[in-house]
Amino acid sequence: MEAPAPATVLPRSKHPIASRRLSTGAQKVLRRLLQSGRNACLVGGSVRDLMLDRRPKDYDVVTDARPEEVRRLFRNSRIIGRRFRLVHVLFAGEVVEVSTFRGAPDPDDQRRSPGELLVTSDNTYGTPRQDAFRRDFTVNALLYRASDRAVVDYVGGIQDLEHRALRVIGDPNVRYREDPVRMLRACEFAARLDFEIEDETLGAAFAHRRDLVKASPHRLIEELLQLLSSGRSAAAFDWMGRSGLLPVVLPEVDEVSGQSSGSNSFSKLGRLLDKRVRVGPEVPTAVLLSSLLLPRVVVGRDRLEAGGAKVQRRRLHQLVDDVVADFGERFALSAARRSRMKKTLETFQRLCEEPRSSRTVQSLVRREAFGSALELFALLSSATGSGAGALEAWQRHAAAAPAGKPEPVARPRPRRRRRRRRRRHL
Repeated sequence: MEAPAPATVLPRSKHPIASRRLSTGAQKVLRRLLQSGRNACLVGGSVRDLMLDRRPKDYDVVTDARPEEVRRLFRNSRIIGRRFRLVHVLFAGEVVEVSTFRGAPDPDDQRRSPGELLVTSDNTYGTPRQDAFRRDFTVNALLYRASDRAVVDYVGGIQDLEHRALRVIGDPNVRYREDPVRMLRACEFAARLDFEIEDETLGAAFAHRRDLVKASPHRLIEELLQLLSSGRSAAAFDWMGRSGLLPVVLPEVDEVSGQSSGSNSFSKLGRLLDKRVRVGPEVPTAVLLSSLLLPRVVVGRDRLEAGGAKVQRRRLHQLVDDVVADFGERFALSAARRSRMKKTLETFQRLCEEPRSSRTVQSLVRREAFGSALELFALLSSATGSGAGALEAWQRHAAAAPAGKPEPVARPRPRRRRRRRRRRHL
């Protein structure tokens, strides 16, 4: 059997990561683990970003201590997860995620059909080398060793960072079948880092794109939200199109992506959403998700109005209901999240119409979903180059509206029971 290749180790003098650049929470976790005699390393996106001279969004630590031992070391912590147990160490304004070095998953622990490779349980512990090979992409598997501040590379991640290439660790045909969400993450990372997806990694995604339907819908929607809030969603959707993932994950985006449909161009809408995310403030989740459905709603309304006759409001509401129901079922959205999307898109529909009276205007402005609907209207107006006058009018109405509670939801009054008259017996 061929011996494994030796790790590449960059001493402190050969890499750009300085301990003072780490967050306070990450420094405390690493120091406490070292003081307790444990191996402790930074791993994942934080090491990758620091090597690229970027500011990490969060910090992940990996150690040889088991979750229960980490929990005893940090009173401000909690154990989470079933597929793979982690410890969250909680600080003011920061959460440091601590995991135990993983080994190859035990085949006997998996709940899957014969012939499938899907990993459903991943609580097998291992060595730093084994842990590196269990991670998804080479650039995410670098370790920053707290004991000597060296960067350790078992998988060729340093070279891929230099070449700005995204590569799956191991055989992508196997790794994608183990966890189909990796295909979506490849598109997200390539877009966020402005990297190229290596040919074999991209080709295997196309070959196994249908396996995405086996992934947990809850994991898919969280990955999708991360992608939408990255400020690089348009580039990610482009990679999803090139890899064949887009029609599988987001058919409503695929059907209008890169082409004009009616008065809407989704590719331009995506770039505008990215700009809005980067500028801030934080975009509400209802806006992020509703923006994916906006082209289908707009095109659907155009079709309903094609005959020239006025469309009844119940038919417009039904259009929104159908679009949201399809999306919500696919991603197992909560009732609350579906409700916010429906209210946002229904209110958006009203903003596309000329208001009948000042009372109608005030009623719409006081709706809880008005702010999110106005965000969608602004995105669509910029994407299509039309509706600027109506947008300015709604923005004026919003600015002039008195601060206060949103309009209460109208509820039907309970019917009063009529008092029965007593018959007199003569």
